[in-house]
Amino acid sequence: MTNETVFLNGEFVKRKHAKVDIEDRGYQFGDGIYEVIRVYGGDVFTMNEHMERLYQSAEKMKLKIPFDLQELTSIVFKLIEANEVNEGIVYMQVSRGISPRQHHFPGEDVSGSVIAYTKEIPRPLKEMQEGVTATLVEDIRWLRCDIKSLNLLGNILAKEEASSKGHFEAIQHRGETVTEGSSSNAFIVKDGTVFTHPATNLILNGITRRVIKDMADKNGVPFVEQIFTVDELLSADEIFIASTTSEVMPVIKVNDVTIGQGMPGPVTTKLQEWFTASIKSECKIQQG
Repeated sequence: MTNETVFLNGEFVKRKHAKVDIEDRGYQFGDGIYEVIRVYGGDVFTMNEHMERLYQSAEKMKLKIPFDLQELTSIVFKLIEANEVNEGIVYMQVSRGISPRQHHFPGEDVSGSVIAYTKEIPRPLKEMQEGVTATLVEDIRWLRCDIKSLNLLGNILAKEEASSKGHFEAIQHRGETVTEGSSSNAFIVKDGTVFTHPATNLILNGITRRVIKDMADKNGVPFVEQIFTVDELLSADEIFIASTTSEVMPVIKVNDVTIGQGMPGPVTTKLQEWFTASIKSECKIQQG
């Protein structure tokens, strides 16, 4: 691990030598953004979409990324090659930079800080085949969840509540309205139609969510971006969550309520098959 190559503010260094300044605004305020890009067979998946969202998040919070898109893309490929990543992720983070602690933005002379590193993470094939469980948690986060910011306290409190109860994920809700998971988007299936919360400021418009929507549209599966309630979630024929690392993950139980037949449903299974086909068409992964 210590010999892994990471990127830190313009330089490729060994992880053991990478140090973050104590006055970095990402460290002190969570004043920054991030992306997690999936790697399959040494190739990146949906790279353009992730990079585009990174710059969109930066624009929404008035943060200037000190590298252009082509430069950041090159950094990602160099890291994958240097660390010989086969199946894993690239994590990239941009903060507003290093300056004396003050709540308002620093001057224009302060450049943003950029870090990136890789990690081997296998596909969660067993969980996708068998399904996982989730718990319901009140959504206490701020009102700009569409920005993929470093401010994740609400998310990690929800995830910890789920983990402490032995669940894979926390499905969040504001009152009776289901929003999304603590680190995923949430979907229900009712009478063959997929429902998910609209891409508003209350959720992150996940890249995997976008791939699923595209797959559903291409294969004639009704896909509706519409608010649904906790009761509708618990009475759904199928539930699944989706993220870069979880892919299309069936949820077979929420709290003590068994969903459908207590196994991955037919629509979810089909989406998993189409998602794997999308990966194979873009990346070098094992066939079969």
